[in-house]
This record gives sequence, structure tokens and C-alpha cells, in this order.
Amino acid sequence: MAEADNMEKLQQVILWLKEVFVNRPVPDYEVNPQTVDILYNLKEYSETRERDIAFLVEDIEQKAAEYEAQAKYLEDLLTKGLGLSLSSLSSEGTAYLNTLVNSAITLGTKDTSLASFYCAVNDMSSELYATESENKKLELEVASMNQKLTAALAKEEQLEEDLRKTQEYLEVERVKVESRSRNMKFLKNKSKDFNTRIKAAEEKLAAVGFDYSLMHRSLVSMSEKLEEMQKEVVPVKEELDSYLDLTPNPSLVQVKVEEARQELNALEAELSDQILTLTLEMPEPRKKSSSEVA
Repeated sequence: MAEADNMEKLQQVILWLKEVFVNRPVPDYEVNPQTVDILYNLKEYSETRERDIAFLVEDIEQKAAEYEAQAKYLEDLLTKGLGLSLSSLSSEGTAYLNTLVNSAITLGTKDTSLASFYCAVNDMSSELYATESENKKLELEVASMNQKLTAALAKEEQLEEDLRKTQEYLEVERVKVESRSRNMKFLKNKSKDFNTRIKAAEEKLAAVGFDYSLMHRSLVSMSEKLEEMQKEVVPVKEELDSYLDLTPNPSLVQVKVEEARQELNALEAELSDQILTLTLEMPEPRKKSSSEVA
């Protein structure tokens, strides 16, 4: 079945090639199913195109005949009905006629009747109104876009100014940060140096038998305790002085004075003991041996 179909296609291709080349020899080609299919499809396309062209030519010839009949009718109408001819028209009349024809062509009317011109003018007026409306709309849109563009340009300038100020600020801050970083590094180095010196000093003090209780903080604490005890003695002395100023019963006064004196002596003894204790707690500086002196 397929072989018979290929043979039929081959016969049609051969006949078509003979029609195409007419009296010229047909070029040699390889006969196989693929080649036959290609030539057959080409034949179908060519025949379809020729039919389309024939239909187009026929339509053009038909329209040409209709235009000729219309022109003949109009010519007969002018010559026989109105007794006019192109040769009998004046130059001004011919110009008017050409203007009328050109106007009809420009307006795209089907004829040169007044009704056709009215309809065409109304259509063009409507189109003109629509075009003007569209132009006004576009003008408003353009004005709005110009305003937006102006605002955008102003905003862009402001952003550029802000960016410039920000960059300047960042540059100043960068310099500050670098300066602070250098100072921090310097302080860290100084702190390490001080720590090293303090450690070396502590080692030297430990080597000479230094007692840390003699440091400033301990001495301040002892001074505060001594000051508190002295404050406690003051009211007792004031009370004793008040008794001494009185002139009552001598025996009673003597008893009170004796009690106050005993209390004062006890406080002074306690104060002396505290001072002695503080003094004893303070170690004497260690004497260097003869080997250390050497």
C-alpha cells in the first residue's frame, strides 16, 4: 500500500517537473521516498500558490471591469445627460472637479454625493474631537510626569547631599575611631607596663619583709578607729567639766567627780591599750644581714 502511494506521488512529481521546465531537461535527482516526499510537498505548495494567484487576478480583473463600467456610466451621465465633457470644461471647472475627486479620495467616500461628504466630515470631526481629547489627556499625563520628574530630581539631589554629608560624617567618625583605637592601644600598653612594675615592686617589698598591713588603706582604717574613740572621750570630759562647775554638797560632788574620773581613766586606759595594740601590730623593718648588705 505504501509502495503504491509512493509510486503515485512519483508520477505526479514527474508530470509537475515537466510542466515547470517545459522544453528544458529536468535535472537529475535521487529517487527515494524522502526526495519524493519533498518534491511532492513542493508541488502541492506551488499549485496552491498558483490557484491563489489565479483567484487574485480574477478578482482584480472583475473589479477593473466594475470600475470601467462605473466610469462609463458616469461618463455617459455627464456627456449625454448633462451635455458635459472633459474637453468642454474650463480650466477652473477641471480644477474644481479634481479637487472634488481628491477630497473624495482623502475622505474615503464611496462617491462624490453631498451626503457622503457630510458623513465623512462628521466622522472626521468625531475623530478630531477624540484625538483632541486624547491629546489633552496626554498633556495632563505629561504635566503630571514632569511634576513627578521634578520632584524625583529634587529628591535625588537631596539624597546626594545627604549621602555627601553622611560620607563626611563617616570620615570624621573614622578618624575619631582610629584615634581612639590608638589611644586604647597606648593605654593597654601602659596598663601592661604598670602591672609589670607593680608586680616587680610587690616582689621587692616581699623580699625586704614588707607587711601589707602598713599600707595606706590599713593606716586609714586605724586612724578612723582612733578618731571614733577620741569622739567617745569628748562627752565624758564635758560631763566631768560640768560637774566641776557645780557647787552643791561637797561629798556628793566628790562622789560624782570620782565616778566620772574613774570612767575617764577607764576610757583613757582603753584608748592607750588600743594605741599600744596598733603599735605592736606594726612590724619593725627587717634588718638586712651582712650578706644582704654585701
